[in-house]
Amino acid sequence: MAGYLIVFLGGGIGAALRHGVNVRFARWLSSTYPYSTLFVNVSGSFVMGLIVGYFALKGERAESARLFLATGLLGGYTTFSAFSLDAVQLWDRGQTVAAAGYVASSVVASILGLVAGLVIIRQLAPAIQD
Repeated sequence: MAGYLIVFLGGGIGAALRHGVNVRFARWLSSTYPYSTLFVNVSGSFVMGLIVGYFALKGERAESARLFLATGLLGGYTTFSAFSLDAVQLWDRGQTVAAAGYVASSVVASILGLVAGLVIIRQLAPAIQD
């Protein structure tokens, strides 16, 4: 149960950090290009690399810290860092076809999922607006 609380706390902080980045970028740039999302995805992936590399050296002794930082904080900040880690782990294990398939299917299926959700809501819009 403690693990869930650790992830919960880290996730809340990560989500607040992401919101802060979005607000800052909106103030700095008046562009429709999603610079803040790009920044969050790249910076989150970079930090995930630092965390995973560090905890690989530390071993299993730091499970609570790993849960707080990797699963909680970065999970709230961006799930792209977890996606990046999964893809690199497949690649590192020599599963290059699986890694490429994972990347391609994740991107395509996620976009299709979003489009499907939009289509459904747009179809239901008259009933929702009432």
